[in-house]
Amino acid sequence: MGRDLMRYALVLFVFLGVLWGLEIVDLILGEPLNAFGVQPRTIPGLAGILFHPLLHGGLGHLLGNTIGLFVFGWMVMLREEKHFYVVIGLTWLIGGAGTWLFGAAGSTHIGASGLVFGLFGYLLLAGVFERRFGSILLSLFVLVTWGGMIFGVLPGQLGISWEGHLFGFLAGALCAKLLAHKRD
Repeated sequence: MGRDLMRYALVLFVFLGVLWGLEIVDLILGEPLNAFGVQPRTIPGLAGILFHPLLHGGLGHLLGNTIGLFVFGWMVMLREEKHFYVVIGLTWLIGGAGTWLFGAAGSTHIGASGLVFGLFGYLLLAGVFERRFGSILLSLFVLVTWGGMIFGVLPGQLGISWEGHLFGFLAGALCAKLLAHKRD
């Protein structure tokens, strides 16, 4: 168990280290990397599907995502490590593709908040799809503690990619359904 916890911490710290390293380089260079975010319905913007979670609009933006990625990522890994990789991977791609298809024209979407919402959606709905006592308790804990995040999938705040949040959350919900361990 101790080795597993060390591996989980290492995975999260390396991933977060990459995000922080890229943001520091981007800030030093004058933020040219942010142009590689998702630009809806443009051919160059397709590359953003791959790069958007790696890019942030400053240290405050990255700090907020770091906390969510660490807390929710840790919780998913404690449930099952491979679920973390599936949720991150599918949320990265589905969230980016959904944002590319439905995001506001002329906008650029960056940040790992879609991944945070994917992990949140997975944790929130795992209990619904699994119908196991421990999973339901975890989902209720996530709902009570962070349930207000759900409003982040709605339009409202200028400069916030609600589309990225929405499609990240939907991808996390899909993962909860696909990865559910049903009761026998």
